[in-house]
Amino acid sequence: MADDDPMDVEGALETLNRALPLQFRSALHYATTAGSVGGLEYIGLAERFWSYAEHELVDARRLVEKILALGGTPSLEVASWPFEMDATKAVRGLVECEREVIAALHKVIPTTGQEPRSEALEHLIEHLIIRKQEQADTLLRALGDTE
Repeated sequence: MADDDPMDVEGALETLNRALPLQFRSALHYATTAGSVGGLEYIGLAERFWSYAEHELVDARRLVEKILALGGTPSLEVASWPFEMDATKAVRGLVECEREVIAALHKVIPTTGQEPRSEALEHLIEHLIIRKQEQADTLLRALGDTE
């Protein structure tokens, strides 16, 4: 029953606003990597990085909308990101940043509770995590790594 486990709105807003600067960073990190990556083994990924940047912006907008729907004010901060000219180091930096934002998004889930709007928030976060993990997996494959 919804009354037994309501959403922790304050907690949700706090964790969403911790994740949002990292989400903004993801969009800019992918965009700068798309524009700067070089080398035969990575130049083909530049368009994929740009596509990821576009997805990251869509997800940032969705997080802002959710924060506003819960009565909060979205953070306008952007976390810093590492810039690398070396393509392999750049891709490793993307993977590390993705891991950080995935962890931050995951921390939202315990705040969601069991009411209908809670389920909607939980599923939104899960879908963002799934998409971001698929991106990280692709980057790891490009590096020849596995987790």
